[in-house]
Amino acid sequence: MKRVVTIILFIFIVTGCSPLTFKREAISNLSAVKKQTLIQEANNLNNRGVQAYKRGAYQEAIGYYLKSITIKERVLGEDHLSTATGYNNLGLAYKRQGESRKALAYITQALKIRESILGRFDTQTAQSYNNLGMLYASMGKRDKAIKFTKKTVDIKEKIIQKEKIDTATSYNNLAVLYEEEGENDKALQEYFHALKINEEVFGKDHPVTHESYKNIALLYYAMGDYAKAQHYAQLAQKEPESIQLDPIVVESH
Repeated sequence: MKRVVTIILFIFIVTGCSPLTFKREAISNLSAVKKQTLIQEANNLNNRGVQAYKRGAYQEAIGYYLKSITIKERVLGEDHLSTATGYNNLGLAYKRQGESRKALAYITQALKIRESILGRFDTQTAQSYNNLGMLYASMGKRDKAIKFTKKTVDIKEKIIQKEKIDTATSYNNLAVLYEEEGENDKALQEYFHALKINEEVFGKDHPVTHESYKNIALLYYAMGDYAKAQHYAQLAQKEPESIQLDPIVVESH
């Protein structure tokens, strides 16, 4: 034992590093192949934990999760998203075991990492808020359960809204491509898909929705359907009498 202590002190004196620093340097000096092997091992352990959790073998799952986390903390660090997944899973297993304090500590840590890296409006962050809400509910702390569950709902609503906006943009882009190919009927269909989403998300008086009306008006005008062109042009402007449909311009967005 004295010899081991002497060796450690010798390392500290010669290198100027503490044993902990020496350990971190040893990890940093691992080859990429070795790191990948360790990460794969950690993932396999985590997956075994998931299977045990699904079988209701929560203590077994905890054992696998702890081994997986130990590797991830060494190789990836404590603030990595993959490590956060381990913390989250471990917290849920502890919740099932009725160990609420441990569950709270690990699920909270997972939330902290996810929110720091991904931001609040992300599905993984929402998952952590939801898990905290359910945990507090199981602890009989209704006020906190409601607080975190409301945050979950708010995040998911924002995510859904963003996905809808992105989908409308894709519809619009597809319409432009069809229009450039001369396939006006298909282009019109996609413009209307975009319009439906924009009206739902932004309302009829928003500039984004007005842009959809404008695109449809220009396409109808190009197709020679002047009545419908005028109708959508009026929707696109607050002052219909100022609308001019000539010349025809197809805009790419």
